[in-house]
Amino acid sequence: MDDSARLPTLSRLNYKHLRYFWMVARAGSIARAAEQLHLTPQSISTQLGALEASLGVALFQRAGRGLELSEAGRRILHHAEEIFTLGDELLEAAHDESRSQRALPLRIGIADSVAKSVVQRVIAPALQLAEPMRLICREGRLDLLLAELAVHRLDMVIADRPMPSNLNVRGYSHLLGESELAIFAAPALAATLPLAFPALLDNAPLLLPGEDVAIRHRLEHWLAAMDLRPRIIGEFDDNALLTAFAQAGAGLFFAPAAIADDLCRRHEVVELGRVATIREQLYAITTERRLTHPAIVAIRDTARDELFGKAGQKGRQARK
Repeated sequence: MDDSARLPTLSRLNYKHLRYFWMVARAGSIARAAEQLHLTPQSISTQLGALEASLGVALFQRAGRGLELSEAGRRILHHAEEIFTLGDELLEAAHDESRSQRALPLRIGIADSVAKSVVQRVIAPALQLAEPMRLICREGRLDLLLAELAVHRLDMVIADRPMPSNLNVRGYSHLLGESELAIFAAPALAATLPLAFPALLDNAPLLLPGEDVAIRHRLEHWLAAMDLRPRIIGEFDDNALLTAFAQAGAGLFFAPAAIADDLCRRHEVVELGRVATIREQLYAITTERRLTHPAIVAIRDTARDELFGKAGQKGRQARK
């Protein structure tokens, strides 16, 4: 007999059985999955047996009194996750289509290193468009966000650097603006610093951005060139966490001068000085060479003309 005749037939996969398997794998046991599905454990066991028979593989194996996924089960679980994720997205898309005024989704990835005050002000115009917009923000490491962009799960990534050349991802970098750096501190800490800027940094407590932040190495070179030796209290990949520690008085910190007024008002800190020779940049990274998404175009224009444009004018006037 031809060996292919003994292979299981996969053309009629029972998706209800597959969902039961998915629920058991997520819940960790048949009993917990049965509670969530409002079924008896015996019913779920029967359905799992039917699925294993149709697939021709064992999905679980005994581990003491419990169950753990077999090697085949782990592979099939990965596919089940994709299937049901796509199913949820399909239902969401169908629900959106049924609305008389459908909100256009805007999926933005935000690199950890970018100041959240900058991001909020940059993307706010997207919510002011005549066409309703549904904003979906994801925060994380730049390389992971760019991977999501590559498979079109994100429309744009906001980062403090252009598209890295060492990643095998097609993307285009659009400069939104740049700003010189300013240094800030909580008022109580600022009152203890006897010298003026930049000398006040010598032996002062300092909070630095993490190694992956674009301006980190430029700051270190600037401090060395100025012969300043602050006490490094902490390093933070997450800008929001760094700002929280600074607000509590843990140390001085650098941030874009473009948001100085907003930063001082929101976080109750004071500006101590500016480093005109270091400029922090903000990029929008997309899969489009030429921007066409109306919300992304609005973000670009507002960033260039309002946020960073006014900051540049203010900086030039201050240096005259």
